Parts: sequence; structure tokens; C-alpha cells
Amino acid sequence: MAKLYLYAACFSASFTILLTAAAAQDAALLKQAQEIFQPLSEDLASAGLPTTRERIELGRSLFFDPRLTIDANMSCSSCHQPAFYGTDALPRAIGVKQRPHPRNAPTVLNTGALQIVHWRGDRDSLEDQVAKAVTSPITSGQPDEKAIIDRLSHVAGYTPLFAAAFPNDSQPITIENIAKAISAYERSLLTPSPFDAYLAGNQEALSPAARAGLAKFINTGCVTCHNGVGVGGGIYQKFGVVEDYWNATGSDPIDKGRAEVTKDPADLYVFRVASLRNVAMTPPYSMTGRWQPCRKP
Repeated sequence: MAKLYLYAACFSASFTILLTAAAAQDAALLKQAQEIFQPLSEDLASAGLPTTRERIELGRSLFFDPRLTIDANMSCSSCHQPAFYGTDALPRAIGVKQRPHPRNAPTVLNTGALQIVHWRGDRDSLEDQVAKAVTSPITSGQPDEKAIIDRLSHVAGYTPLFAAAFPNDSQPITIENIAKAISAYERSLLTPSPFDAYLAGNQEALSPAARAGLAKFINTGCVTCHNGVGVGGGIYQKFGVVEDYWNATGSDPIDKGRAEVTKDPADLYVFRVASLRNVAMTPPYSMTGRWQPCRKP
């Protein structure tokens, strides 16, 4: 009997040691993750760009309204569909009159939290991206800004919405305000996840398997590119380092990436690293909609 008690005591002590070691490992992993990633903010507004209820309401109406485009048959939501988590599930987006976009349409979910807007970083802000999209020959097809403003001005319902969203403007229906309103709506499209609760300190928000995957994600080096609040979306990287870089179709002229923006040969085939938030629901991946390894296996 004494031996039995001794064995039990030894087992209990060993089990306690194992639990203590596991708890220490979990605490160390959480601390490491908090240094690499940041949780989504509950509000992405700023003093100069408030996400008021009125701006979000107006932005939502504009986002789903096809009347911004030349043939009134496409809207922002055509390429950024709620059913596909803010994407269109196509390798490359299709614009007005079946005009192909040169790149994949990234999700608009959580896009207000990203540091870099657009695959090549050729937009100054989310508002700049929207303004250029609504006047793009591919995205909207409208001949000029006046055509867009004239069309919206003849939709009676928009006059009070713009007035409420921009009460200090004598002529509130402008491209700048259209961009601010749609951006305010997009900044509200946040998808906090268990990972955010984990980063806030709740270790149990992630399952043991998920925590093991996080440790491997960190130790493998994935966090070199995929970090920050977007788990990516904050830096540029060059395609074609491991394997020859290809384009979306295999026949079109290859996309030169950021080099076309900066005119710097060092930026040839350089693109924004994709955010991994909601990644399981937003294929196909990368700016061409094709898969390419980021490093050798």
C-alpha cells in the first residue's frame, strides 16, 4: 500500500510539472504572438475621417448601387460580394463591358486596418482607392467625374443622404465625398475572430491544435511577411524568388508589379503581401489569383 501511495504521489508530481511546463509554453506563445500581431480595432475612424452613422448609411447605399457605373449594371459589390467574404472568387476581376482587371480583387473586409492599399501600393489611402475606382474606365466606365455627379444628383433619395453625411458642405455630392462615404462603410466591415480574443489575453479562445499551428506558423518563419493586425498586408515582397513568376493566364504580358509605380527596377515583380484574415474563405489567392510558394518547402 505504501508503494501504491508513493507511485500515486510521483505521478501527481510529474503531472503537475507537465501542466506547469505546458502553461509556461502557452504563456510564452501568447507573449510572442502579441509582439508579432495586433488585434483588430473596434473603430477605424480618425478625426479627419469619422465613420458616422450617416456616412456609413450613405456609403452602404453607394457600395451596392449600380448607377455609379456607365451601364448601371455593376457596383462595388460586383467585385466585392458579401457571399464571397468581400471578393468575387475570380482569378481576376471583371469590370464594366466585360473589361478584365489586371489583378485579383482583394477582400474589402478589414481593409481599413491594412497599411498598404492595392496590390502595387499605388493608392494613397482607402479613400484614394475608392475615388480612383469610381472614375476608372475598367471599374465604372464613366467618362468623367461630372457624369457620376450628374447621375447621382438626379436620384432624389441621395440628396438628403449626402446632406446628412456632410452637413457642412454646401454642395455635398462630390467625388471626394463619395469616396469618404464608401470608405466609411468599408471601414465598418470588420470581422473580429477568436484570434483577436486570444491576442487580448484569452488563451482558451484558440484550441490546443490552433495554438500548435500558431507556434509552427511563427517558428517556420511565415510571420516574416504575415504579421501585424492584418496578418499580412503591411509590406511588399518580390514574386519569382523561389520559382519563375507567371501571370494570371500564362499568355498576357507579365505583370511588372510595383516597378510600374516607382519606375525602380528593384521593384520588378514586387507586390503587397496578402492579408491572411478570412483566408479560408477568400480564394483564389495572390494578385494574379494563382498560387505560388513564398519559400522552399
